[in-house]
Amino acid sequence: MSILHLEKLKELAYNLWWSWHPEAKDLFRRIDPIIWSEIRENPIKLLLCASDRIAELLKNPDFVCKVEYVYRIYRHYLETPGPFYARLKRPIAFFSAEYGLHHSLYIYAGGLGLLAGDILKEASDLNLPLVGIGFMYPQGYIRQRIRADGTQEELSNHIHKEEMPVQKIYDEKGDWLKVWCYCFDEPIFAGVWKVEVGRVRLYLLDTDVEENSTRHRRISYQLYTSDPEMRLKQQIVLGFGGYALLERLGIDIGGFHVNEDYPAFVLVARLVRLLQQGFSLEEAVRYVRHTSLFTTHTPLRAAINAYPLEMIEKQFHFLWEKRKLDREFFLSLGTNPENPEEGYNTTILGIRLSKYINAVSRRHQEVARKQWHFMWPDLKEEEVPIDYVTNGAHLPTWIDEDLRTLLNDYLGEDWIHVHDCEDLWQMIDRIPDEVLWKVHKDNKWELIHLIKDRLRVRWREGNLDPGLVVAQGALLDPDYLTLGFARRMTGYKRATLIFHDLERLKRILLDPERPVQIIFAGKAHPRDEEGKNMIRQIVELARDPSLAGRIAFVEDYDLDLAYYMVKGVDVWLNNPHPPLEACGTSGMKAGFNGVPHLSILDGWWPEGYNGRNGWAFGEEEIEGDRTARDAEALYQILEEGVVPLYYSWDETGMPRKWVKLMKEAIKSITPRFCARRMLKEYVSKFYQRIDMVELPVGEEKRS
Repeated sequence: MSILHLEKLKELAYNLWWSWHPEAKDLFRRIDPIIWSEIRENPIKLLLCASDRIAELLKNPDFVCKVEYVYRIYRHYLETPGPFYARLKRPIAFFSAEYGLHHSLYIYAGGLGLLAGDILKEASDLNLPLVGIGFMYPQGYIRQRIRADGTQEELSNHIHKEEMPVQKIYDEKGDWLKVWCYCFDEPIFAGVWKVEVGRVRLYLLDTDVEENSTRHRRISYQLYTSDPEMRLKQQIVLGFGGYALLERLGIDIGGFHVNEDYPAFVLVARLVRLLQQGFSLEEAVRYVRHTSLFTTHTPLRAAINAYPLEMIEKQFHFLWEKRKLDREFFLSLGTNPENPEEGYNTTILGIRLSKYINAVSRRHQEVARKQWHFMWPDLKEEEVPIDYVTNGAHLPTWIDEDLRTLLNDYLGEDWIHVHDCEDLWQMIDRIPDEVLWKVHKDNKWELIHLIKDRLRVRWREGNLDPGLVVAQGALLDPDYLTLGFARRMTGYKRATLIFHDLERLKRILLDPERPVQIIFAGKAHPRDEEGKNMIRQIVELARDPSLAGRIAFVEDYDLDLAYYMVKGVDVWLNNPHPPLEACGTSGMKAGFNGVPHLSILDGWWPEGYNGRNGWAFGEEEIEGDRTARDAEALYQILEEGVVPLYYSWDETGMPRKWVKLMKEAIKSITPRFCARRMLKEYVSKFYQRIDMVELPVGEEKRS
């Protein structure tokens, strides 16, 4: 019996379903709460390092019953048709360079990856036929260490695959399944891993295999390498190798969803395959376009991949030599007609080979139409065929467990199945203020405890400079009003806007009767000197004794820290330079947990702000430098709105007006900005249309 239940534990551990189901988390926590915390909630590591404890527990009938109970819930989830299981005839292939599913699977860098991970989780919950394709990165993304002078140090991240929720795929002979594609005229091989995400499978390509030379093994080593030729090879392997994998697995794909430009070459791979099957170029292009969706995420030109044409010709030599694709036609797919000198642009490639294109918020649609208007010169800007689906976040992943339990009590236990219904959330007002406030205070204490615990670990390891102890949060106080700013550190995010008038900020932070503190977190790309300078400035101020520890910079921001921050701060701060924020999702996650958003009106916030669920500024267009104007608006909101409201306690010590604001944030943001709403829009706007397309006349030509 114990062997059977041990296998059930392993099956649960290797399916990330456990990560958004509290009863499964509680099962693993029961094995050893201390170890569970120390290994940062990684059930694969738990099975490896607590095997004796597990063997002992499996002799305990109560524990065995708990295993059986959770396993039955899990199997019921897998085997019960979800609400969207019959909406599509064939699966959609979802391609992304990164996926943020859990911090134990470190193949993500930031918001793009977290969004991709949330899409897979929601597809699982809806039982939508989706297949994910991405990379296994043996070094993942950079880990961040802050030096004594405040400089970001990038550490290599050596992943132990045996401690990750990944499993090799084996072929008919029992060997590790590998696929290959060309770069230049050399075959590049990739081993295949699978990740179980509830009902959905994610397949990861790994070029670190013995068939490849040393330089080719490095192709998938690290996410977003700074070497342009290596980055191009990553794009080739993800696109062509990913398509080869789908064919090798025999999955009959109905269409492709290309998440940003990194996987765009999958559309070329599909085009080439149709040509090999006997279709004309016109037929093949039409079919690829009508069954493809391209999602663009950034208005930043610097974030779009463009390569010198000589590099493209070198790496794609195989297309016209071995695959007979016309060279001039291929080069035209990625060339900007207005500026051919900029090189081969893989966003332009993705747009040209996709009938369906979407931005990621209503505001971003306006920006994207203006940005890419040159590709439709005969149309008015408002007629440019770029639609939008505003991003969303996977509610079961990002909502606090105690708040989820509280909602069970006041909304009914089935609320999670209909959480995109706006009327449901009006019942939030039934929750007593004291009860909701206690959940939030506990979350705030947990966040600050986590930050200080990370400091203890660094101190124990002997690699923390004493001067950084205060700068990284040792003096944070859970009784103070706490602002949170956590995201990628780069120029347009303007992390240091709030420091524009330092003396005024000091008066806000150091008010003895209404103290305020700010927690910052985020990584800068290794080549982003502006972002690194921002970090250095924040750390320098955090070390300044005159600020009394009211500013903290927490290093190595990851999915785990993000979860605690979006529920543990009091206000989520966001002040990018408009209109450069395509969407953003961290403020949505904060809203799920009753944390109001203080944001410039960019990205998703123009759709989310209703005047009662947070604060907004910066709606006016400003010529030239807008720093002073936006900083003034931010200070005024803090001084006249945020701080007095937070500290307006009644005679019982309850900030009732603040709790009302928290409830309004939950009610207004949760149903409209959850991943369920987002994915349903993808289905109705795009996936169902793609799924209806049949192969063009000449189907009998298929091999």
